[in-house]
This record gives sequence, C-alpha cells and structure tokens, in this order.
Amino acid sequence: MTDSLIACENLVRIYQTGSIEVQALQGLDLTVDGGEMVAVVGASGSGKSTLLSILAGIDAPTAGRARVDGSDLLGMSRTDRVRYRRHTVGFVRQQTASNLVPYLTARQVVDLPMAAAGTPARKRRARSGELLDALGVADCADRRPAEMSGGQQQRVAIAVALANQPRVLLADEPTGELDTTTSAQVFEALRHVNREFGVTVVVVTHDPEVSGQVERTVAIRDGRTSSEVLRRTATAEDGGTHVIAEEYAVMDRAGRVQIPREYREALQLTRRVRLALEADHVTMRPDA
Repeated sequence: MTDSLIACENLVRIYQTGSIEVQALQGLDLTVDGGEMVAVVGASGSGKSTLLSILAGIDAPTAGRARVDGSDLLGMSRTDRVRYRRHTVGFVRQQTASNLVPYLTARQVVDLPMAAAGTPARKRRARSGELLDALGVADCADRRPAEMSGGQQQRVAIAVALANQPRVLLADEPTGELDTTTSAQVFEALRHVNREFGVTVVVVTHDPEVSGQVERTVAIRDGRTSSEVLRRTATAEDGGTHVIAEEYAVMDRAGRVQIPREYREALQLTRRVRLALEADHVTMRPDA
C-alpha cells in the first residue's frame, strides 16, 4: 500500500440478492493524497457510490485492501468504525433532506456531531460560527431546513460534515438536485474548504461540468478505475493562461488496462490482441 491518505488496492464488493450475486467493485485501485480534491465519475451502476460508501465507513468491502488516514477499513471493530465516522471522514449525501434535521436550525445541526464527540460547548459555538461563516450561510444560523434554499441546505450540510475537523470530506452527487447556478455555488464551497481548511475532498458526480472543475478526475467502469484526467494551468507567450486536460488509462497491479469501447470497435479489437514492445512504447494490434 502507498503512503497516500486514501489507498485502495484490488477492492471488491459483492452484494447477494437472493440467488444473484452482484459485483459492484471488481478489483478497484485508487490513491488520493492529502489535500487533493478529486472527482470520481462513472455511469450508473459503475460502482462509484459503492466506493464512497466504503470510504465513509457505511459499507464494508468484501475483499482487497483499503486504508484511510491509517485506518484499515476491512479490519475495524464496531467501536473503531464509530470513531472513524465521527472524526476521520465527513459525508454529504445527494438528498438535501437526508443531511439535515427538519426541526433543528443550522447552528444546532452543526453543533450536533460535536456534542456527540464530547466537544465543550464553548468550542462548539465557535466552530459552528466559523464554519457557517466560511461557507457563506451565517445568515441561516437560526433557520430550519424548510426556511433555506437547496443550495443553502447543502452548504450547511458541508458545515455539518466538517464539524469534527475530519481529514477527508466525501460528497455523493452533492449538486444532483440543484440547478446550474446553485450547483456552481455549492461546488465553489467545496473548493473553498479544500483550500482554506486543507481537507481532502472526494466528490462522486455524473455532471461533466462539475468534474471539469478539479485538477484530477477518476473514471470508474465496471467496478474498476479505468482512466484519469489530469488538468493543469499553462501560461502562453502572451501571458494568458489556459487549462490543459490530459487523459490517462489506469494500469492495475496485474498490468491490466481498460481500452475504451470506441477504440476497440474502431480497430475491431476482440478477445485476443497482438502486443509489441517498441523503444519507448507498446503497440497493440488486432489478431488478424
């Protein structure tokens, strides 16, 4: 395993539904360094939400290895899992109503996880105020969810997830129920806490507009990481800047690489292919 803050190796998750086995994850590898902000994308059923549930300590992997900030997600006891979910990770769900408590104000709901962790009242008040102010919802401190917009609710939900100063913030489709303008505001809030608080952020999304706003996007296909897009800002000769995005295939420890369907179809790559080692690259040809 690497020294990364998040490290998953050959991760497998199998669900049993009656006599049917569903493999949600089929040997997934992923590393995320401390301080990164990463988007995880994939089609419905690709395994991205299952991955996030495992990282959040809500679900447990069937096989493989997964560590987050030194915690072994396969070997944790029930007590360890409670401590992990309380202090190491914060979690924001897609459904705004699932993140908050209808009868509690924003200040009270941010206070709740700190009270459960035994944080003194004075520190709780200071932390709640700091987070609500940093996320631009200080004016919602005494409002209940029904008195807030969807975007305000999600920003309060981010404050709740950050209450106990976790190392990692996980967000599952946090803009899925929001319009374009509000989505941009919520995503800017995620970027802000990544920069200002140094928290590592992993966002699951199907929205290309969202995934294009991070330096690294990881794509999952059929339960495995298939490719990554890395973005960097380049400066032109005239002093202007532009973003360069480069896509890379991901090779697992067994040397497997997922070839995009359009490539396979264009070259009629089927069960067997010819590989040849060249001076600085490998060629792949169809089996004639």
